[in-house]
Amino acid sequence: MSNTNVQLQKGKSEVKIQKQKKFWREVRNSWQLYVLFALPLLYILVFKYYPMYGASIAFKNFSPILGITDSPWVGFDHFKRFFESYEFVRVLKNTLLLSLYQLVAGFPFPIILALSLNYVMHSKFKKSVQMITYAPHFISVVVMVGIILLILEPRGPLNDLLALLGMERIHFMGEASLFKSIFVWSGIWQNVGFGCIIYLAALSSVSPELHEAAVVDGASKLQRIWHIDIPSILPITIILLILDMGNILDTGFEKVLLMQNNLNLSTSEVIDTYVYKVGLIAALPQYSYAAAIGIFKAVIALILIAGANKLSKKVGQESLW
Repeated sequence: MSNTNVQLQKGKSEVKIQKQKKFWREVRNSWQLYVLFALPLLYILVFKYYPMYGASIAFKNFSPILGITDSPWVGFDHFKRFFESYEFVRVLKNTLLLSLYQLVAGFPFPIILALSLNYVMHSKFKKSVQMITYAPHFISVVVMVGIILLILEPRGPLNDLLALLGMERIHFMGEASLFKSIFVWSGIWQNVGFGCIIYLAALSSVSPELHEAAVVDGASKLQRIWHIDIPSILPITIILLILDMGNILDTGFEKVLLMQNNLNLSTSEVIDTYVYKVGLIAALPQYSYAAAIGIFKAVIALILIAGANKLSKKVGQESLW
């Protein structure tokens, strides 16, 4: 019996050695590919995984003097403090409402634009529309917010038009109730053209024979869109929707902060801007508290993307894993 065990162990060792030899043989034969792979891998390790060590300050009372290792451990105290804070409900509510508004209002427009452009036969007109709709995406956030503030200021062109029509001037950026709409619809205008690129690519892979058969059967353009185009882009649409669910608490820190002022703060204060204020620009920066809020946000995003992925699999659609 013991001899059998020895032979089995010896056989396993030989198989392991053979696999190792095969692996290193493949590395030698394709070393160029492994060198190319090493560069992005090194980037991920240095800039994505190594900083995770710093996230441990969320469970400590971090002091720059003591450093991460020697700072005293406090467990979940910072998380409890955030949950019990009077700011918790306000910033979470603003973040969710703004993100959901952005998702519901903005998600269909790239699809509609892509479907519309797909049926445009005039090539020059199609390219012109593509260029016009793509261009705003390449404007920086700072410039974009500057344009928005210039147009919407009390003495700006939009208010001049309202005055010309006999209506009262509106301080758009001073109205807290208007902040979400201004933020979302300006974002749709800026990103709708760029967002439709992936849908146009998916539509280009649809077999022309399907459309030819539909035309022979007397199908209208709307019927072709509903029965051919939409089912064809549905898998990629589901994937993008799942990814968007993972970013549900990521509202776009830079734009929110630049559009924020004391008059609209009640609806514009989101998790990202709150973390920035308490963690960096406060008189006494609270690094551990800000890190705890960041981890809370990341955990919620992970739960949402996992839930959306599972739901997609249950209804028989595409999924990430």
